[in-house]
Amino acid sequence: QVQLVESGGGLVQPGGSLRLSCVASGRTFSRYVMGWFRQAPGKEREFVATISWSGGITSYADSVKGRFTISRDNAKNTVYLQMNSLKLEDTAVYYCNAGLGSSVFWGQGTQVTVSS
Repeated sequence: QVQLVESGGGLVQPGGSLRLSCVASGRTFSRYVMGWFRQAPGKEREFVATISWSGGITSYADSVKGRFTISRDNAKNTVYLQMNSLKLEDTAVYYCNAGLGSSVFWGQGTQVTVSS
């Protein structure tokens, strides 16, 4: 069992930046593929970014490529999402995700609001 706690959300103006963090419980964090998803009001939850257990492989949704960066610190059981050049359409609840085989865990989410 893995528990995930996100933080770092908030209100930011268009063009601004935020860094989300997700801290995981447990001693096996480094074995998990970690990811970020988001869900805007009235929309389906969508993939944002993912990172391999070693951090060597990352993948991004086209909508955030070049603006967002996912990273992880296995010593701190933490995965990050650096979000730059934020747009109005980035407004959503952002969820951290951990996957290992058929086991998938989710955090409770953190709200990101981009507004002028």
